[in-house]
Amino acid sequence: MASFILSLLARLPLGALQKFGVFAGWLTYALSPTYRRRLRANLENALGPTEAARVWRSAVGETGKQALELPWMLKRPQAELVAKMVKVSGWEHVEAAEAKGGGILFITPHLGCFEITAQYFSTHRPITVLYRAPKKAVLQPLINAGRSRGDMHIAPADVGGVRRLIKALRAREAVGMLPDQVPGSGEGAWLPFFGRPAYTMTLAARLSEVAGVTTIFAWAERLPHGQGFHLRLRPPLVPLEGDTETRAAAINREMEAQIRENPAQYLWGYNRYKRPKGGAPAPSTPENQA
Repeated sequence: MASFILSLLARLPLGALQKFGVFAGWLTYALSPTYRRRLRANLENALGPTEAARVWRSAVGETGKQALELPWMLKRPQAELVAKMVKVSGWEHVEAAEAKGGGILFITPHLGCFEITAQYFSTHRPITVLYRAPKKAVLQPLINAGRSRGDMHIAPADVGGVRRLIKALRAREAVGMLPDQVPGSGEGAWLPFFGRPAYTMTLAARLSEVAGVTTIFAWAERLPHGQGFHLRLRPPLVPLEGDTETRAAAINREMEAQIRENPAQYLWGYNRYKRPKGGAPAPSTPENQA
């Protein structure tokens, strides 16, 4: 039944789906006190009370759009997705990386339509993306099929998947990942994210250390009224250097800068500051004690 509903949703025009998404976003906000508190608290922590008050209503709707775009992104023909990428800024950084001859590490936060970025790139060059199995098993076949077409490949978030990513980079191909998720215990480090300790994935930092790799930060801005998307690409604002934890902290800062470009389109309702199951608690800081 769920698969049938997702197939029906995928047949709708993107603009119509995004309108339904706004409704879904507000419905979730109204029905879930926990989600409501988390979204508002994360926004206020990151942006301050004044900016959070300006942004939160848009953030509720944009989160709903993000959710209902998924079946459209995974079930529509790839050529149709690419046609919705109506503007690209920074493609010269991709060309420079290819001329250099090494692999490319694309880093994308949960900002805008993160599903379309790798889809777009895969129509130009092979790319392997890291993924975690969805909590709802019914979505697994849809995700596998939608993310494994053409020159787009998937790697699970396990030891075998990490090896696959490293192999792709060493073969001078591209890798894509969203490192603003809470990793499993022992797979990250407590590092600042918008001023608070967040258990942070260190895999992106480790991949950036692979010889010859160029790191590019990417996100696809959702344009209004179903017009499509604007892909934005740039190198790090500050070179990624130092040991793994230093690089991971720098990646957090880079993602903060991306998010500030359009904070309404970030996934603020995600429990970014949670303690991983079986993991040590966040380090004690004055902010935590307040």
